[in-house]
Amino acid sequence: MDHKTLVDLISIPLFTGVIGYITNWTGVLMLFRPIQFHGIRVPGLRVLFPLLPRRVRILPLIRYDGRLGWQGIVPSRADKMASISVDKGLAKLGSISDFYRELDPDKIAEHLAAVAQTEIRDVVEAIMEQENPQLWHDLPPVIKEAVFARVRAQLPGIVKNITTEIGENVDQLIDAKLMVISYFVKNPELLNELFLIMGRKELRFMQNFGFYFGLPMGFVLFGILQVFPEWYVLPLGGVVIGWVVNWLGITMIFEPVHYTKWIPWHQGLLIKRQAEVTTLYSEMVADKVITLQNIGNELLNGPRSDRTLQLLEESLRPAVDNAVGPARAAVRVAIGTKEYDQIRSSVATEATGFAPIAFNDAEFSKRQSSKIYKFISEQMSHMGPDDFVEMLRSAIKQDEWLLFFHGGALGLIAGFLHLAIFGV
Repeated sequence: MDHKTLVDLISIPLFTGVIGYITNWTGVLMLFRPIQFHGIRVPGLRVLFPLLPRRVRILPLIRYDGRLGWQGIVPSRADKMASISVDKGLAKLGSISDFYRELDPDKIAEHLAAVAQTEIRDVVEAIMEQENPQLWHDLPPVIKEAVFARVRAQLPGIVKNITTEIGENVDQLIDAKLMVISYFVKNPELLNELFLIMGRKELRFMQNFGFYFGLPMGFVLFGILQVFPEWYVLPLGGVVIGWVVNWLGITMIFEPVHYTKWIPWHQGLLIKRQAEVTTLYSEMVADKVITLQNIGNELLNGPRSDRTLQLLEESLRPAVDNAVGPARAAVRVAIGTKEYDQIRSSVATEATGFAPIAFNDAEFSKRQSSKIYKFISEQMSHMGPDDFVEMLRSAIKQDEWLLFFHGGALGLIAGFLHLAIFGV
């Protein structure tokens, strides 16, 4: 064996093994980093951008403002991935009304009532000072205290009625899909966290697999080179190995869906950990996504918050009437029907002020999130492997080809680099 052949026998497998590792290592990085787009402005790219095919324009490589760079596939597709995650994942587990029911509306009512008890005096004062300060100032302190007492006495029943009404209408008050999309778009790092928590072991395997597969393939490539000693064999072989190492690594994570004895790993590596992944997924969703705080924020500030305000107004109007009691007719005459109705409407607006305090109570929210966790865990435990894989893979499947292309490109570079160092 001459010196050149010996060098090739040693160097080619080492090159393919190292490049295989680097390919998969950088491929994993490309999935998640950076969270925000980083790049440089390229002259003329801004003008060219609208003329490019849509398949190119949506790549995380370029921006409409003429910058060329990179953003992690997962954070760059936050809206799409969140949408798919809802359609393929959360939607299979239950509707927003199912999640709201698991949060235990009765407990929420009790908590809201407790918070409201400490806030209601300020709310009544603010409303009356705003709508009819003269009347409020003229009322004797005994009458004012009687109003406060009547409102406080009614609060538990009022709040219970409100949480029941919300539960019965929550599908109209909250767009669950839009809520999840909006949350992940604002917090793309959490989408990364979701994937990393669930698939950390498989992603580590994918990195190491690049070397384990690339090294023996280098010996195969060396053999081909002995039969076809052409300069293009190494770059072309690098493309094939780089492409295949990424494709095979991802395939081994998710496929085959069902156990089969004809494949060495028998079943997708992630599917084998379905019970563990179920726990991790449930904890993440319960702690960060379908939370009492997020649901409360969506109810009060989301695109359908006007419906929530209307529901609050309709539920709280009787409270004002009952607080005034038998003097209702006299009060209407004293301040005018229009002013009286304005006071009743203002109650709903002011009442939303103490709701965030209750929804943002960390300790209470944590207790409620444990119920969501149990609900998701139980629902996912009944999932077959087909639904389980679809839920977890659908969010990245559309962009997997970028990783395969990346592997092929690195393999091509490695082939030319070997030629530059060691010759043909």
